[in-house]
Amino acid sequence: MLKRLDAWQRRRRWAGLVVGVGKRYAEDGVARHGARIAYYSFFSIFPLMLAFVSVLGFALEDDAALRQEILDSAYADMPVIGPFIRNDVGTIGGSGIALALGVAIALWAGLGVTLALGQALDRVWSIAPVAQPGWVARRLRGLVMLLAGGLALVASSVLGGAAASGHFGPAIATAASIVLSLTLDAVILLSAFRLLTAAAPPLRDLVPGVALAAIGLLVLQAVGGRYVESTIGRATDTYGLFATVIGLLTWLSIAAQLILVSAELNAVRSLGLWPRSLSGPLTDADRKVLEGYARASVHDDRAPVSVTWPP
Repeated sequence: MLKRLDAWQRRRRWAGLVVGVGKRYAEDGVARHGARIAYYSFFSIFPLMLAFVSVLGFALEDDAALRQEILDSAYADMPVIGPFIRNDVGTIGGSGIALALGVAIALWAGLGVTLALGQALDRVWSIAPVAQPGWVARRLRGLVMLLAGGLALVASSVLGGAAASGHFGPAIATAASIVLSLTLDAVILLSAFRLLTAAAPPLRDLVPGVALAAIGLLVLQAVGGRYVESTIGRATDTYGLFATVIGLLTWLSIAAQLILVSAELNAVRSLGLWPRSLSGPLTDADRKVLEGYARASVHDDRAPVSVTWPP
């Protein structure tokens, strides 16, 4: 049966691609990277949101309505803690030095997410440690990524407020909100897939994974968020605040795994790593994958790695 399944998936492009992505996902240990991304995301959400609120309060001090509109839009699709942060989080007060110090600490916390995601993407693209960005370069890329995400949030919030201002019908406003949410996710994902790895793949090779992740995150925000919140509502009486922590970590973990599966899709398509073998002799894609893993083990240019195959 395994031989028949193997022959069937090799003859069909979509099936071979799915198997190739699944095998790479397992071989790369992406699940461990996803757990690490979710861990850092959990600890960086509150500092980043505190910095976001503080910067908006400083920049839009004379326009409280616009500031609140941006905050409401930015937190609208964040399950579990979105309303909590929007209503209860304060701002960094005091002098400009206190604000700058608070924002710097928040960015330092957020860099944990970008570092974990960047290292996962390097693994997905089989980038050897010797070719990966250095300590400074990786953090500079992370800062650019965080800045791009913040600007995308503000732009999406302003445009979403314009679409829902009452000049259009409810159907158009709803459609515009969905399109804006997809666009926001796509911009952030495209930036992350391109900036946070040393692979530097062409942008056109990133489009399939970006589309999959953006649509998946939209569904996760709509369906997964409600499911998690309803589960927390039933568990709060027993577990209290601990249920909220579990729910948020669950949602972040699913989102991280979705993003990494989408990155695997890009790598498998771009590098031609399919169809893979489920039984019998190795395929050309299998050889490419194994050669990539061997070359990805190089830690020093003075110790090159070569791959040979028996006849």
